[in-house]
Amino acid sequence: MLNIVLFGKPGSGKGTQANFLKDKYNLVHISTGDVFRKNIKNQTELGLKAEAYTQNGELVPDDVTVLMLENEIKQNLPCKGFIFDGFPRTLYQADEMNKILFKYKMKLSAIVALDVDDDLLTDRLLKRGLISGRSDDQSREKILTRLNEYRNKTEPLIEYYSKINRFHSVSGVGEIHEISLRLLDLVESVK
Repeated sequence: MLNIVLFGKPGSGKGTQANFLKDKYNLVHISTGDVFRKNIKNQTELGLKAEAYTQNGELVPDDVTVLMLENEIKQNLPCKGFIFDGFPRTLYQADEMNKILFKYKMKLSAIVALDVDDDLLTDRLLKRGLISGRSDDQSREKILTRLNEYRNKTEPLIEYYSKINRFHSVSGVGEIHEISLRLLDLVESVK
């Protein structure tokens, strides 16, 4: 089973590249953003909790995120593997993910960060906000809040996963197909 965590700052291309890997390896794509939006749209108890945070550009609390993601994993088993897009985002979530994977007799194959400069990300997100209408992509202030949240809560995962030799960084700058080829080379090396 191939299980990949794909993470990076908001706007780094996680969703685009996760879809590429999902199609290439027939994986189930679990995006925290999509899971949040589904739960918010369906007005689930967890969705209502998540909505209050996302509207302010803040990360959803770990306990809510973990419960939503475990539900998605359970609903999609059995499968050839998962691509986790935006999860885990904190050390607590990483520990909880290890417990969930162990519970379902799975392990992580690789943790991959898409590396992109903040200024480029801000431009990408503002453009995406104009097209998509997503409120958290339309305000420079909200974008900066999201980037700071990432720096404070998610970047510590680099050290965490580096210690177990599962962390890899790939440049998220360039044409989409160029980034996809870099990811493909990496995944083939860890399969």
